[in-house]
Amino acid sequence: MRDYVFVYGTLRRRFHNHHLLARAQSLGGGRTVEKYALYTDDYPYVVEHQPVSHIVGELYKIDAATLLILDALEEHPHEYCRKRTRIVADDGIECEAWLYFYPKPRGRLLISGDFCEDGDEPDDGQDGVPGGGGRD
Repeated sequence: MRDYVFVYGTLRRRFHNHHLLARAQSLGGGRTVEKYALYTDDYPYVVEHQPVSHIVGELYKIDAATLLILDALEEHPHEYCRKRTRIVADDGIECEAWLYFYPKPRGRLLISGDFCEDGDEPDDGQDGVPGGGGRD
C-alpha cells in the first residue's frame, strides 16, 4: 500500500533526517491548505489548533515500511500525533497526506510557516555537521 506524508522540518531535503525517506518518492514542495502554527525549539513542531500560517514543506509518496520508520522517529502517538491533512502541491494539485502534529505550543513561533526560513542551515554535506535539530 502507498500513502502520502507531508514533512516540514528535519525530514526535508538537505536536513539530517531526510535519509529516512530513502524509499520514498518525492512529489515536490507544497503547503497545508489549512493554517496551523509552526514552532521551533530543539526541533520543529506543528500545532493543529492555532491558525497562524500555511505550513511549507515537501510531499512524499511512501510505503508502509517507511511510515513505520517515521512513526518511530516521531514517537507516534505518544509524542507527535499523525493525522491526515489536506495539502496543495506546488503544481496546484490537492491531496491528503499524513502530517505529524504536536499537542501544544513549545518554543518559538515561526510566523512564516517555513522551517527553512528560520535561519537553520540545512545539512549541505560539506562539513559533516547536520543542520537543524531533532525531528520533523
